[in-house]
Parts: sequence; C-alpha cells; structure tokens
Amino acid sequence: MDEARIFQEMVNILKPYTKDQSLLEKATGDTHILTDLKVNSARLVDVIIKCEDVFGLTIEDDEADKIGTIGDAVALIRKKLG
Repeated sequence: MDEARIFQEMVNILKPYTKDQSLLEKATGDTHILTDLKVNSARLVDVIIKCEDVFGLTIEDDEADKIGTIGDAVALIRKKLG
C-alpha cells in the first residue's frame, strides 16, 4: 500500500474523532493529531485500535507513544506493512 493511500485511510480513521471536519480537509503529514485536529488524548487509543483493524497489524504501546502527527502514523504503518 502506498503512502498516499495510507494517508487517506488515516484521514478516514480520524474523521469520527475530529470535531471540526474542515481541519481534516487541509491536513498534511505534519498535522498534529492532538493539537491541530483537537482529538481527545483518550480517543487516540481508539484511533490506534482502528488503525490495527484497518491495516491488519499490531501497534505496540511504545510505537503508539511516538505517534504525534498523521505523518508519524503513516510512516509507522508503511514500515509495518513492509
């Protein structure tokens, strides 16, 4: 799966957790999930679980702790998918 497709899937995953959908429309790899999109930190766990389901992989706690931006998530998923 290429980076653009992973990015689009991440945007789709984040939709239910982002109150202001217009923020997702202009999101980039540098968009910070907590501060820019205002995703509640407790909901970040739900985002990680959804990523695991959508992409069919496991994200360890230490890996999840390093996800700050959409780009961080995309890079980790791309690496895990090989």
